[in-house]
Amino acid sequence: MPELLVRMRGVTKSFPGVKALDNVSFDLYAGEAHALLGENGAGKSTLMKALSGIHEPDSGVIEIRGKRADRLTPKRAREMGVAIIHQELNMCQHLTVAENIFLGREASRAGTLKQRWMNARAAEMLERLRLDVTPETLLGKLPVSKQQMVEIVKALSMDCRVIVMDEPTSALTAREVDELNRIIRELKASGCGVVYISHRLEELSAIADRVTILRDGRFVSTMNFRETTIPQIIERMVGREIKEKFPTVRAERGKEILRVENVTTNAVRGVSFSLYRGEILGFAGLMGAGRTELMRALFGADPLLDGRVYLDGELTPIRSPRDAIRGGMVCVPEDRKKEGLCVNLSLRENIALANLDRLSARLGVVRRTKERETAARAIDELKIKTPSQTQDAKNLSGGNQQKVVVAKWLVRDARVFLFDEPTRGVDVAAKVEIYNLMNRMKTQGLGVLFVSSEMPEVLGMADRVLVMCEGRVTGEFTRGEATQEKIMAAATRFSAKAEGDDARAV
Repeated sequence: MPELLVRMRGVTKSFPGVKALDNVSFDLYAGEAHALLGENGAGKSTLMKALSGIHEPDSGVIEIRGKRADRLTPKRAREMGVAIIHQELNMCQHLTVAENIFLGREASRAGTLKQRWMNARAAEMLERLRLDVTPETLLGKLPVSKQQMVEIVKALSMDCRVIVMDEPTSALTAREVDELNRIIRELKASGCGVVYISHRLEELSAIADRVTILRDGRFVSTMNFRETTIPQIIERMVGREIKEKFPTVRAERGKEILRVENVTTNAVRGVSFSLYRGEILGFAGLMGAGRTELMRALFGADPLLDGRVYLDGELTPIRSPRDAIRGGMVCVPEDRKKEGLCVNLSLRENIALANLDRLSARLGVVRRTKERETAARAIDELKIKTPSQTQDAKNLSGGNQQKVVVAKWLVRDARVFLFDEPTRGVDVAAKVEIYNLMNRMKTQGLGVLFVSSEMPEVLGMADRVLVMCEGRVTGEFTRGEATQEKIMAAATRFSAKAEGDDARAV
């Protein structure tokens, strides 16, 4: 029988207005990867934060390698062999890669950092993950995918027996995901236990041994992964059967609503296309292809070096997001916490912030009744899980935070919606809700443009697909024409060596 590394029994944790965990139990054995699954807000991250000493449970028992772990702190959890890789990056952008890896555990002599030793040790660990990064590089100069891998290196450098990975692949390239899977297999072989939290259920087949499912803060079941199916897992996660993963609706394509001519930025090279009323237009490509940069330019977040934008046939100069919003074009950005939310403000305030011109009376005084009514309508329409409108955005789960970002734009009479990775970090049921929202916009004669790094999502939801590579549009396909092979061929057209691209497909 393998060693029992973690035993959690009856763990309960409440926050103001919500019970995040209700009598939850969980086990982890040496040599296994145990997937912890559930919808956004199910309690997965809270349970692991209890294990790693970030949250102290209200009640329950936690044992690590047979020892009671009462009043855990992050430091004591590390000393007992627990390391956690958080969903949101928790690194210092102004420090080097090596300094981040050894942060809080710096090697020094007579008060002076042993920089050479740390760089050499970091280089060994980076080489183990086959990560082409030098220890002296400032972390802030790396793309998000490589920053994520550095955080994984930091966790592995602690020689812990319990490794918790919370959405570790959300920003990784396909090659990096393969490398992570290799590392997980090595960890299992060396007697470590890995807790793996992910909404990308297709990843589990490569590494998962057991699956535990939580729903609404309660334990649902634990099962061997090989003895179940993905549809069964989804049904237990949401408490009902999800009949259609990518719901589609028919709508007559109307007149041209958006025309983009020769848009050029530092990362986008002469892109032109049209979007029509009643159409969902998907953008595919490899990471770094320029899709996000195009969305930012159309919304006025990045300056245009050249090009013109027409809305309903009228030339619309866009120099700032305010110009785009006034023209009827809104954007749900890729990084919701950095660019889409004020996390220290309440749900209601976040929704109101983008609509103060509509919610204010004379002299700029906000009409509180209308503000509350607007927030209530958004919560109901998007099924946002929150104890109240006044709940701080930072206390919502990742998926519900994403819904708030979408909700604030629904109040406006927007004509064109730009969605950049709208379902990143969102559970299966919440994804379907966002798809249904996009479909509703489509049937209302609006224009929807979305970027996704999920190939099935693009193929399942887009009426038409544009493919980008190195800042250019390199392919265009209707729903009937689009296939994974055609999209990948177009996505690598300008690449000298497609297989060597440090990029994630679509």
